[in-house]
Amino acid sequence: MNRKCKICEKPIIGRTDKIFCSTYCKNVYHKKVRYATKVAAIEINSYLKRNYSILREVLGTNKTQIKVYRNLLEKKGFRFKYHTHFHINSKNKMFLYVYDLAWMEFSDDEILIVRKI
Repeated sequence: MNRKCKICEKPIIGRTDKIFCSTYCKNVYHKKVRYATKVAAIEINSYLKRNYSILREVLGTNKTQIKVYRNLLEKKGFRFKYHTHFHINSKNKMFLYVYDLAWMEFSDDEILIVRKI
């Protein structure tokens, strides 16, 4: 069976379950995986920060909840896909959170934004 290294494509000699030809290639592979994971985490964190600042801006400082149109958030660059956690209340409505601010799809066009107290 002709097995080749994942990194340098050299033939692998040794155990049948070996993936890399040397420890150098193994380290290069895992370094690339760690870097890709770190970059993805930084990107997601920037989306979360942006979502939080948009929600905080729309909600204002004195209000605990407000109903806004979905397209207002979309125009500001809000990404509905990114949130930190969610909560389903007793009425079976799902609130999506970004830290201490939450939003819920009130209707197809309206979003309810709530500050967790």
